[in-house]
Amino acid sequence: MKYLAALSLLALGASAQTTLPSIQVQGSKFFFPNGTQFFIRGVAYQQGVGTGGASGATSDTNTQYADPLADGAGCARDIPFMKKLKTNVVRVYAVDPTQNHDDCMASLSAAGIYVIADLSEPNLSINRESPAWDTQLYSRYTSVIDSLQTYSNVIGFFAGNEVTNNASYTAASAFVKAAVRDSKAYIKSKSYRDTLYVGYAADDDQYIRQDVADYFNCGDQADAVDFWGYNIYSWCGDSSYQTSGYADRVAEFSNYSIPIFFSEYGCNTQGGGAAGREFTEVAALYGADMSKVFSGGIVYEWFQETNDYGLVSVSGNTVSTLADFNALSTQLAKVTPSSVSAAQYTPTNSALQSCPTLFQNWTVSSPNLPPTPNQDLCDCMYSSLSCRANSDISAEAVGDLFFVVCGYNDGRPCTGFTANTSTGVYGPYLGCNDTQKLSLAFDTYYKEQGSSSDACSFDGNATVVQASKASGSCTSLLSAASSSASSISSGSGTSSGSGSSSSQSSTHSPNAAARFGPQGISGSGVMMGMYVLGMAVLGGAMVVL
Repeated sequence: MKYLAALSLLALGASAQTTLPSIQVQGSKFFFPNGTQFFIRGVAYQQGVGTGGASGATSDTNTQYADPLADGAGCARDIPFMKKLKTNVVRVYAVDPTQNHDDCMASLSAAGIYVIADLSEPNLSINRESPAWDTQLYSRYTSVIDSLQTYSNVIGFFAGNEVTNNASYTAASAFVKAAVRDSKAYIKSKSYRDTLYVGYAADDDQYIRQDVADYFNCGDQADAVDFWGYNIYSWCGDSSYQTSGYADRVAEFSNYSIPIFFSEYGCNTQGGGAAGREFTEVAALYGADMSKVFSGGIVYEWFQETNDYGLVSVSGNTVSTLADFNALSTQLAKVTPSSVSAAQYTPTNSALQSCPTLFQNWTVSSPNLPPTPNQDLCDCMYSSLSCRANSDISAEAVGDLFFVVCGYNDGRPCTGFTANTSTGVYGPYLGCNDTQKLSLAFDTYYKEQGSSSDACSFDGNATVVQASKASGSCTSLLSAASSSASSISSGSGTSSGSGSSSSQSSTHSPNAAARFGPQGISGSGVMMGMYVLGMAVLGGAMVVL
């Protein structure tokens, strides 16, 4: 009966179409339109990967996640308990853009709750081990933006989650920053509201955290993030402002020019798992020292799962609060962050950061980024080829074929899609799918061999076809791409930047394999495993045309 009563009340609120005022960014803080500062009191709200829509959030059997924003009944069940925590933000890690989100978003709005959504999903994200920013990812990101942009209680989006989580994967940051750039440009090109922001959620790696933070907040403002999320689990048990490293993080980010907040927090290694969490860090996070720099945080996580971080357990329509729910509620009830009104606030830290310099732990130069994926360009290029890769090549064979063809003729067959993050050189066709890129490599080699019939075989994996003559817009697109590829062959187009690094204690997010977002995704991308003209060639997943 309690659940039904709550459902009825939320339905009444939703039916009134309550519209929350959009949150605005001013300097390094969030504000309501009336000038009141906004602090995030959030929870991570999404159940585990691989549920296949079992919760009822989606009926698409090809979607290997349950979109909580598409589950109106689930939202109505959970929101009354969120209100007990004074929750004002939920973070969701994977949204299905083909589903309708009206019911849940209206219920959240009626309860005064905003949304920050990741743009990726478990099977489609920027894979740190073989990073790509291609047409398929671009389509995914922009479709999520399209599906949520109409709701005024959407603060913005994360273009990546812990993609670069140690020094081995710093190159991936260039691809995430390209995604940030293009997501922001897409929002602007569609004339969506200017209070729709794009950020990044970073982990707490001691060796690169400062460089990652500087990189995403340096260079051209159009390429930089609008807000910064920080997944941090360093306050465990009976810790302190100093011992946890919170004081150091405040010092490091005191001059950051955009809002920063904990995009995940809530260590459970103190003993007793989730039940042992007392959330004593809440007093520090919303206290006088930290609230001048940080805009609150998002507790990981709402649902109790095998990783033992849940605030509640859910069985059907029944919600049971757990011990840490009560502990969090008690701690949040005690805090009142130090705030400032927008009228009285003059940002003193408006300048972007200096870009990191190249060194052993940082392999990304600035300001060059991978190109914006252009489906028209890729289609034009593919249509112009006489030697094409067969469409039935297995994903396992793709890497081997790239290795073979890119090793011919000093790597020239693959200059059109090379990627070197340390020099900032990227081929114009880097954003095309692997079928198109492999075909380009085959065709380039084929023509360099005088179009000899035996030069388009590759053990039966390629076929000679009738190429289409470029016309209309394809002519200009291919001409510009050809010029770019020629400059790569000549060795021009490199760039470098400057910056600093940090090396202190670190923490990492829990149970990565069970979480949404790039950290929990193995991906199906293929690392081509070779260098072309000294540049790493990075490939995405095999896409059959």
